[in-house]
Amino acid sequence: MNIRSAVAAFGDAGLLALGAAPAAFGDEAAPDLVVGGIEPIDGVKPGSNFDLPVTVANQGTGAAEKVWVSYSVTRGLDFAEVPSNCRTQQVPSYDEMPERWIAVCAFDQAAEPGVVYTPEKPLRVKALDRALNDELRVRVGDFDPGADENGTPPVAGTAPAVELVEGQAGGEGSAPFVDVPVTSDNTADYQVTGAALKGSVGDKVTMKVKFTNAGPAWVMTKEGGRLVQVLVTPPAGTSVVKPHGFCEAEGDAYACGTSQRSVNEGGQETYTFELKIDKKVPGAKGSVALSAEARPFDPNKANDKADITLDVTAGGPTGSTNGSDGSDGSAGGSSSPGDDGRTENGGNLAATGSSATPAITGAAAAAVVTGAGTLLIVRRRRAGSLS
Repeated sequence: MNIRSAVAAFGDAGLLALGAAPAAFGDEAAPDLVVGGIEPIDGVKPGSNFDLPVTVANQGTGAAEKVWVSYSVTRGLDFAEVPSNCRTQQVPSYDEMPERWIAVCAFDQAAEPGVVYTPEKPLRVKALDRALNDELRVRVGDFDPGADENGTPPVAGTAPAVELVEGQAGGEGSAPFVDVPVTSDNTADYQVTGAALKGSVGDKVTMKVKFTNAGPAWVMTKEGGRLVQVLVTPPAGTSVVKPHGFCEAEGDAYACGTSQRSVNEGGQETYTFELKIDKKVPGAKGSVALSAEARPFDPNKANDKADITLDVTAGGPTGSTNGSDGSDGSAGGSSSPGDDGRTENGGNLAATGSSATPAITGAAAAAVVTGAGTLLIVRRRRAGSLS
């Protein structure tokens, strides 16, 4: 056999082997673990405990030699009792995910196909004082999921270890994980704080307004849900030189967002604007206010809006009905009786003709231009005659 034939034969054999491989792997029995048995939890009282009854079913064709059940709860919840065959870890907020607690329980026992199991004692969870709208995720697998590298070092539980026991069929899930909402009877007070500005016409001033969640609950907006907005309206007579980075212009106001989709109790956002005082408008007043969407968790509406005041101390013209204030380089106001027409008094000599000096100056300039033109023509004629 020559080299080309040998290579061809090896290639055919390789293709045959690759073609046979999937069939061989497909015949191998494998476990398929799913979790269920948990319904949405509503009406929890902050400070109280509740149990998490879960079921684990093996819908595969082979046994799982070992089972891991993972529980994850957002920061309004915590684990009240943790068995010694479980480890817990606190994970801070990152990548748009809120802060949470994770408990991973290892069960050193087989899960047979077609059998439903449940922990002999359900994991107990505590609702903290900040609980409101939280989330619970339960996941099952036949391998150790490991620790979250962004979290604290895992700590083993201290309560007696638990095992999986066979349960009754029915209620088992169809996926390896399930997300469950947990709602607590609690409130949060969203509020805003205004500002008191002071300066002279032409000054640039810094305006800082605040949005605060005074608690006691933290608030997590579900993905896709509408986040709270803070509407900032600067006082009349000012213009925005530089808005805050989270804010976008909407008519005369600015709509400002939050840095995260969750707002912790005591958490706040400060919105900083740079304004220019263009003119003095007596009684000018701006505002900072929460957007108008429903917030059933926040019954106190008295602090949803606050004033932004402006005290123009001195200098520059006051506002007028024609809106001319000199901020764009045009003259503002009008000359009063006794004005001498000087620009520092607001006079516009070219427009009003209050002095003959500009006319004389203009005539002289015209004469100079005309004379220069005549001289140029004469020179050209002389040059022509010499050529």
